[in-house]
Amino acid sequence: MELKRVVVTGMGALTPIGSDVPSFWEGLRSGRNGAGPITRFDAAKFKTRIACELKNFDPDAYLDPKESKKMDPFTQYGLVAADEAIRDSGLRLDHLDKDRAGVIWGSGIGGLQTFQDEVRRYALGDGRPRFSPFFVPKMIADICAGYLSIRYGFTGPNFVTVSACASATNALLDACNYIRLGKVDVVLSGGSEAPITEAGFGGFSSMKALSVRNDDPLRASRPFDRERDGFVMGEGAGALVLEELGHARQRGARIHAEVLGGGMSADAYHITAPHPEGIGAGKVMLHALADARIAPESVGYINAHGTSTPLGDTSEALAIGRVFGVHAYRLNISSTKSMTGHLLGAAGAVEAIACILALQHQIVPPTINFTTPDDGIDPGLDFTFNLAQSRSLEVAMSNTFGFGGHNVSIIFRRRLE
Repeated sequence: MELKRVVVTGMGALTPIGSDVPSFWEGLRSGRNGAGPITRFDAAKFKTRIACELKNFDPDAYLDPKESKKMDPFTQYGLVAADEAIRDSGLRLDHLDKDRAGVIWGSGIGGLQTFQDEVRRYALGDGRPRFSPFFVPKMIADICAGYLSIRYGFTGPNFVTVSACASATNALLDACNYIRLGKVDVVLSGGSEAPITEAGFGGFSSMKALSVRNDDPLRASRPFDRERDGFVMGEGAGALVLEELGHARQRGARIHAEVLGGGMSADAYHITAPHPEGIGAGKVMLHALADARIAPESVGYINAHGTSTPLGDTSEALAIGRVFGVHAYRLNISSTKSMTGHLLGAAGAVEAIACILALQHQIVPPTINFTTPDDGIDPGLDFTFNLAQSRSLEVAMSNTFGFGGHNVSIIFRRRLE
């Protein structure tokens, strides 16, 4: 069976460094940092008091206020990014076979704010179970996908992937495969996350996963630097319209990039820690290259998972060196989490967009905040430290790895061949 080809025809982004795709790209290109003191709640007693929050986000500026009150922030974020992606795609919804259009979304946590608020209200109440009728519909991780299908009338496949920080890339790859197999023509895919809550910070902080560089938030996320001490939590959403190539051509769509393929693997090692030698990370990149039917030498840029955690960055660098061999020294690698923070289940969608923009503009976004080499990371690898670099690029890879040992890589090509 010959597989269909998949292209990206729409993109939308809501991030701590830009509230749409153009401003997101300008933030990436210029090395803008989205970190600062937490304003969402009083973090004075928390070990970590910094995050990459969305700036001046008002859901009522985008959504009907009556409807947005029924949504957790992660759903609000998803709808805003998706609207931009649909507009960018130029899809005429009245001319679309909506039975062949689906929504495959990703979120690692779902409605954490809603869950926290409802449980707190019950715990502080008089003991009677007075829960909002919107509690469950606001909280469940699949609800953003449900809202999106309702909003656009897409009656094809509709589900959410939950694989921690790999969730959105998992969703993109699932969407790609549904199109490749000829089951649908169009899939709205991506991910959203709203984890900046007391519960979110309390949980991640107790694991010692978060940076405690509270006095210097702009320099806290420092992937691949010896002084890194954990990730900076972010929030937001990324959305992509994936489309079968023939369908896109027939309607005269603008094509941003082609999805060549991707891979998945499991570390099968530990519930939170990656394998120290990057075994699963290496396997997933090899699977992605094989699925895309390209040689390692074809890849010019890797958007690394690069969370700024001591073990995670080292193991990913080892895996890249092992998979790409001599070519690893000719690659550009960067972690855009140094600017956006870690958007958890939404990270893969936002970073996929970063890859596509890098291909379009022929510029590799930087890994900012680097000052001190790590003796455990090969100094010959080019992590595009501190400044964006112009480079001729045709193919880019995005890596995302999640708690539980979930690994997903996806590969994009700039031009059709």
